[in-house]
Amino acid sequence: MSERDIDLTAFLASLKDVLASRTDGNADAMVGRVYEKLQDIGEASEADGHLLPVCEYLTPAMDVIAQEGHPLRELAGRLHAVLPRLVWRARPGPAPNASADFAESHANAMIVGPGGVEGRRDLWIGISLLAPGTRYPDHDHAPPEVYLVLSPGRFLQGGGEWFSPGIGGVFYNPPGILHAMAADEDAPLLALWLLDVR
Repeated sequence: MSERDIDLTAFLASLKDVLASRTDGNADAMVGRVYEKLQDIGEASEADGHLLPVCEYLTPAMDVIAQEGHPLRELAGRLHAVLPRLVWRARPGPAPNASADFAESHANAMIVGPGGVEGRRDLWIGISLLAPGTRYPDHDHAPPEVYLVLSPGRFLQGGGEWFSPGIGGVFYNPPGILHAMAADEDAPLLALWLLDVR
């Protein structure tokens, strides 16, 4: 059995600790399934990281959680260690209800999953970045999903109202639910997400 990348191992452990203190119900059960799968190690990627211009907002988006004494500071440090390995991409395809400049004002990267630091297909752990004032398109997918929000921003689920989980907020998207996110006008949005692809 191969060994998992040391920086990725530390990031996954820190993420697990954060989620354990902030999830319940469906989110807790889904995170448990994801971490059970992670006991088997996927294929290590040799790819070099790749940034998009919008990635200039990464540091500002992490400023608050990187501060001394913040409850997510350790996670911020562990995430920072894996950032150089990430391949940032723009979302392909149609973008219903997205902001006009969406194509150049967002980026997603896979940490664990297809094209990630650890390649695999049974689960995805990724990260999304939106420039200030950017709205992500309405979208849905079959796998359930858990978000961990790392900066200010707003989220939408189904036919509900926009809500702000706050920095460190965690919430669950049931399978197939229509959802979206948006950055505030004066700050970028950064969020981690986990999908139990099954």
